[in-house]
Parts: sequence; C-alpha cells; structure tokens
Amino acid sequence: MTKRGLIRFFLAVAIAALLITVPAGVGAQAPPAHKAKAPSSLRLYIFDCGVLHNADMGRFNLKNEDVTTSDMSMGCYLIAHPKGNLIWDTGAVPDDSWKPTGKSVTHHIALPDGSTRDAELGESLRGQLAKIGYAPSDINYLALSHYHYDHTANANEFAAATWLARPLDREAMFGGKAAGTLQPSTFSALEKSKTILLTTDEYDVFGDGSVILKSAPGHTQGHQVVYLKLPKTGGVVLSGDLYHYPAEMKLDRVPTFEFNQEQTRASRKTIDAFLKKMNAQLWIQHDITGFAKLKKSPQFYE
Repeated sequence: MTKRGLIRFFLAVAIAALLITVPAGVGAQAPPAHKAKAPSSLRLYIFDCGVLHNADMGRFNLKNEDVTTSDMSMGCYLIAHPKGNLIWDTGAVPDDSWKPTGKSVTHHIALPDGSTRDAELGESLRGQLAKIGYAPSDINYLALSHYHYDHTANANEFAAATWLARPLDREAMFGGKAAGTLQPSTFSALEKSKTILLTTDEYDVFGDGSVILKSAPGHTQGHQVVYLKLPKTGGVVLSGDLYHYPAEMKLDRVPTFEFNQEQTRASRKTIDAFLKKMNAQLWIQHDITGFAKLKKSPQFYE
C-alpha cells in the first residue's frame, strides 16, 4: 500500500472510532431504533422531564415545614391509543437547547419577566420517545395542561400534530394576556398548528371515553386536566397544576400566582367530585415523592 493509501486508511479508522464512541444524545438526535406499533389498548408512558429546584413556598401559600421538599417533578406523558398518540405536557427545558451526556445537568432558566429557575435534567424528551420507537412525527395530538414555561418547553416539536386547546389559554398565549411565568418562544409554532378549540367542559379525544380532557380553569384561564380509563390500572387523572404539592390539598391552600384563586377552588371541587364519580386516582404531576413511585418509560401503564 502506498504512503498516501496508508494515510487514507488510518484516517478512515480514526473517523469510524469517533463515530462509535460519541455518547448517545450528543448532537443531532438519532431516530427511533425501531418503529412502535399501535397498542391493542390504551397505554400511558411517563417520561422524566426533570426536577425544578428550590421553589419559593410563599408563592404557594405554604411554609417550608409544610412540605418534605420544595423540589418539584416535571413529567411528560405519551398517551398511546389504538387510534392515535397524544403528548401531554412537554417539560421546562427545550431539547434543542442542550446536549445530553448521560449525566444530570442543571439548567439555569431565564424567563422573560426577569425571574429565573433551576431545572435538573438527564435525558431529552425526544430521546426518551425514540427509545420506545416514537418520533415527534408519530404524534397525532398535543394537549397542554396550560401555558406556563415548565409545561411547554418542547411544544414546538409537536407543531405538526393537532393541538387540542382551550380557547382562553390559546388567546392568552398569542394575545398577550397570559398570567404567570411563560416562555413564548417554546410554543410559538403552535400558532399555525391545526387546532381543535375545546369549548365544552369535557372533550372525548378518541370517542370511546378512555381519554377525556376536562376543563379546570383558575391556574390559568383555560387550565385543563386529563382523565385516562386504563384497562388494568383503572381511572387516572393527570393534574396539570390543579395542585403542585399534596400539602395544598391537605391544608386547602391556593398559590398566589393563580389567574383566579376562587376559580381554582371551584375547579378543585369539581375535579374531586369527578374523581369520586369515576373512582379514579389523582396523580399530582409536580409531587416529586409521588412521581418517584410511578413506573417510567419504557415501562408503561395499561
């Protein structure tokens, strides 16, 4: 082999070695290794979208001694139905703003109102979806509990899906009348998404009573929760921000930053009655203790 040929050979070997040793998740996100098949019955996959640190308990009308920790979990959820797939809430840190390394990374989030938050996260939402065979293009519906920054980070990823939105929240998001902390850049693409405006108290997504979006305003103008009728687990309601800590429920406390505190109280009573009627569990999405006990993807509830 000529000297030039040897150089080319060793360069090819070196490049191949680099491609093999680059950690998964660094740079462009890999597509799913396999394509997920539609399930035969309803499934719920739970993704760990990070932890919010050191929340100010005063904002929740609580004291430090009222809670075991001020940290809050952030869950993102894939609801897989035989007729389609729905993403519920999308975290606080956009996938495109960082490169996963396999270790937890603390992100300092600067919000437009000048406030800051610290979120710790180890894996991207896109990466967690890919591990179970899904890409953003496989998602048929997007539903957000509300428009605050810690629920919308990756909303733009699903702009090609049909957005199931409450009119008052959509109007607040794009009409400048939003309340609380939000990051408009994370949901800007939704303005042109195909959208179904939900004008009734309940919206049956797949028409069989298994996935119902239920109005629960107060935290924001159009805040909503989602009810799932899982064949083995039973009824579950994902709370959005109806509550953040179990202590809010126990002590009857409402955060200071609600759009309408009295409306929140009324929604809590309505959802409580719904839970009893449907014999369903309430999973508080920000309750880090309760969240830690739940099965995470690739495991699922059915």
